[in-house]
Amino acid sequence: MKQIQIINGPNLNLLGVREPEIYGTETFEDFFVKLQHQYPDVSLHYYQSNHEGDIIDKLHEIGFKYDGIILNAGAYSHYSYAISDAIKSITTKVIEVHISDIYAREDFRKISITGESCLKIITGKGLPGYNEAIESFLK
Repeated sequence: MKQIQIINGPNLNLLGVREPEIYGTETFEDFFVKLQHQYPDVSLHYYQSNHEGDIIDKLHEIGFKYDGIILNAGAYSHYSYAISDAIKSITTKVIEVHISDIYAREDFRKISITGESCLKIITGKGLPGYNEAIESFLK
């Protein structure tokens, strides 16, 4: 059974109440239950932190033994060289997901420092972007 870790960064714990016009009204916890039902043959794991070092620690912890990591580092995506270096340091492939279209938002969001170290970036597809990332790892 493949093991895939989802890591969400800062403010993503507020999905469902945070800027619903951008991020929707569904909590990630509710969405994650749906993912688990959609992919019963995949061992899906979920972790969220608002702290950069905790995200790096999680990448180090699982980055040599899981089959894939889906990372939405939130605002850290745009400036965290430390998370980018952590992605480069591990052997597990990482796909970056953004719920909103980062290329259609503020200028600072159009560059993903962490995405440069990832297998690919999925952006602007809402929560189904996580499904697309899972499907990429299953191919």
